[in-house]
Amino acid sequence: MSLIPYDPFRQMENWRRELSQFFNMPWTMEFRGPRIDVYETEDEIIAQCELPGIERKEDITINIRENLLEVRGTIRRAKEIKEENLHRQERFLGNFQRAISLPGPVRPEGARATYKNGLLEIVMPKAEPQTKRHQVDIDFQP
Repeated sequence: MSLIPYDPFRQMENWRRELSQFFNMPWTMEFRGPRIDVYETEDEIIAQCELPGIERKEDITINIRENLLEVRGTIRRAKEIKEENLHRQERFLGNFQRAISLPGPVRPEGARATYKNGLLEIVMPKAEPQTKRHQVDIDFQP
C-alpha cells in the first residue's frame, strides 16, 4: 500500500483543473518548465526533457554542477500572428527554466546532449564515488 503525503493545495489544483475543463479554457497560463524523466544505466545518468517548439540550438542552455541539472531557454513563435487573429493560445511561449537534483554525482565535462523531434536528451557520465576517507583537522581552542 502506497501512502500519499498530505498536500493542502491539491484540492485547489483539482478545483482549477475542473474550472478549466468546464469553461473549455485554461484557468491560468502556467508553465513550470519542461517535464523531465531521469533514469540511469550502469555508467550514465540520462535526462529526457520535453521541449516542443525549439527551433535553434542557441535557444537552450544546459548547466550541470555537482548533482544538479539546470535546463533553461526560450520558446519562440514560428511565425508572427496578429493579436486580433488569435482565437486561442494554450501553448507556452517565452523563457523557461527548470532545475532538478540528479540521483548521484556526474562528470559535467563528459556530458553530451541531443535534440530531436521536441525531445532533449542529456547523457551524463557518472562520477566515481568518493571511497577515500578524508580526515578533517579540528581547530581546537580550549
